[in-house]
Amino acid sequence: MSTTEEQLNGPLPENGQGEAYGKPIPDILSLIKDSYGELRPAERRVADAVLADVTFSVGASNAEIARRADVSEPTVTRFCRAIGCDGVRDFKLKLAQSVVVGRLYLTPMAPGEPGEDGSPLWNVVFQEVRNALSAVEHSVDPRAVLKAADMIARAGKVLVFGLGGSSSFLALETENRLFRYGITVAAHSDPYVMKMTASTLKRNDLVIAISGTGRTREVVEAVALAKHYRAGALAITAPNTDLASTADVALTVDIPEYPDPLKPTASRYAFLAIIDLVSTAVGYRLDPHARETLRRIKYTVLNHRQGKVLEPLGD
Repeated sequence: MSTTEEQLNGPLPENGQGEAYGKPIPDILSLIKDSYGELRPAERRVADAVLADVTFSVGASNAEIARRADVSEPTVTRFCRAIGCDGVRDFKLKLAQSVVVGRLYLTPMAPGEPGEDGSPLWNVVFQEVRNALSAVEHSVDPRAVLKAADMIARAGKVLVFGLGGSSSFLALETENRLFRYGITVAAHSDPYVMKMTASTLKRNDLVIAISGTGRTREVVEAVALAKHYRAGALAITAPNTDLASTADVALTVDIPEYPDPLKPTASRYAFLAIIDLVSTAVGYRLDPHARETLRRIKYTVLNHRQGKVLEPLGD
């Protein structure tokens, strides 16, 4: 959990086994918008003032919010209670939490609607892709990639873990790349299934964990569990993170994100490049077995589709 969240929430409660449960953060901004039609006219003015400048409202006093909304201080208190808060103090705490989660989503920072030539959309997206690939090329150690490929090539069974949007997709892509070489591999994105399957691993098995932050608790715990059962662990993640330190081999890259929530995260391009590097190295390690498996797959696909055009060889 981030320092800001700790300051707002305090220590997280434990579940009796030394593990902290995450507090759900109430989305007070949505509550304001959803309750707007039920508010009294004066309370709506408070809502308008808050939504117009959330940052101001977090730090403002009750009197300052009242002056900004041109209402009395008791009206501000009634507004807070009308949207489900205990009072102004509780409202401001929840508002601060919403700002922590979604400041970029509250203030438009996008470069604007693209013109006919695609600018500035073209520049933003393609520059992010180029930066991500360049970061991988200059920061990932080729020796670590080859070591990761050796681990995969020697593994009896490979599990790939990824939780969330990009990481789940990348886990599936890793499975897609590796099964073509005849590797026994399965991707999982359900946290309970990750732990259950991790507990089935043995000394010669391997878990590959993918996380953009490297702090996803469920993924780190599943990797630790796999290692408890003496399986190997490979991480594709950000540097200096819990996941990176838990894994036997960590392929890490730091990708600064362009502050535009409408644009897909750039780190997925970097991680996809790492996956391609590792999977290709695995193919070289397993050749000619990998080549024969790929030939069988391609032969089956072409016969099924009855096509005459040779499709991409690696797919």
